[in-house]
Amino acid sequence: MSYVKKPLVGIIMGSSSDSRIMKGAAEVLDEFKIKHEDQIVSAHRTPTRLEEYAKHAEKMGFRVIIAGAGGAAHLPGMIASHTVIPVIGVPIMVYNDKQVKKTDNTKFSAFGGLDSLLSISEMPTGSPVVAVGVNKSSNAGFYAMKILANEFPELKKLLVQHKSKQHNSVLKESEELKKHGLSKFVLKKFK
Repeated sequence: MSYVKKPLVGIIMGSSSDSRIMKGAAEVLDEFKIKHEDQIVSAHRTPTRLEEYAKHAEKMGFRVIIAGAGGAAHLPGMIASHTVIPVIGVPIMVYNDKQVKKTDNTKFSAFGGLDSLLSISEMPTGSPVVAVGVNKSSNAGFYAMKILANEFPELKKLLVQHKSKQHNSVLKESEELKKHGLSKFVLKKFK
C-alpha cells in the first residue's frame, strides 16, 4: 500500500470557516504527495456523523487523523474517543467574521485560541490527542508525515531532506546578514 495512491490521513474540521486554517496541513501533505481525505464533521451539530466518520476512517485504513476546531474544540477529543487512530488536534482561533456585513476590523475570540489549545491538550488519561500550536495546521501535516515515516522509509528520507533544506536556508540567511549588516538586511528582506 502506498501513501500516494490511497488516503492514509484524514483531515477534518468543525466548520467551513476552519478551512482557511486547515489548508496548511493539506498543503504540506500535497507537497510530499501524501494522499488525504478532507471533510467537515461537527462534534456539536453532527454528533452521529462524527461517530460514523471514526468508523469510516478505520475501515479506510487511515493512519492519522488531523482534526481542527475552535472555541471549546471538542472535535479532536471526540474523534479520538471513537477510534484508536492517532489524532493530531489543531486549535483554531475563533474569528467573528460570519456577519453579513464584512469589515476590516474582524474580531477574534477573547481567549486568542488558548481555549481551543487547552481543550485539545487536556484530554483525560487514556484518550490522548496531540496538539500543535494555535492555527499551526502545517505542523500537524508535518507531524502526520513523521508518523507515516515509521511505515514508509521513503518519507523518512524526504523528511531528512526537508530538515537539511531548512538548515541550509538559515545558514544562507545568516551569511547575507553578516555580509550586508542588520539594517540593510532588514530593508532588503522585509520591504
